[in-house]
Amino acid sequence: MTASPPFSHRPPDWVAGLTPGSLAERMGIQIVDRNPDRLVATMPVEGNQQPYGIVHGGAFCVLAETLGSTAAALSVGPERAVVGIELNASYHRAAVQGTVTAVCRNIHLGGTLTSHEIEMADDTGRLLCTVRLRCLVRDRPPTG
Repeated sequence: MTASPPFSHRPPDWVAGLTPGSLAERMGIQIVDRNPDRLVATMPVEGNQQPYGIVHGGAFCVLAETLGSTAAALSVGPERAVVGIELNASYHRAAVQGTVTAVCRNIHLGGTLTSHEIEMADDTGRLLCTVRLRCLVRDRPPTG
């Protein structure tokens, strides 16, 4: 496992980050910056391609869900849980190599629903995909 990158803001201790063995970890997704206004993550193109050699649309969705759900969780704190309830992805162009960088911005952080916009670009900054994600905020179930 690689060392955590230097963040502009340290995440709270209760934010575990990417769980070992999770889908996001297997896809090579790394959150590279956290601050109150946005989250930034990267994902390699290699290993996340469909048969034509371009990034699989589902890979963009996993990247967006990872960032948006993390942003929602950060906004509601450790006593609440969030689940994605709606995802809309618009694909603008293909990526065949390099790294995809995603930036998540919060649109709305409510007590019941959160909304996020995630833009993804290639290594040259060209827009690849735009995703809007809504999450439902719930009470965290008791453990034990």
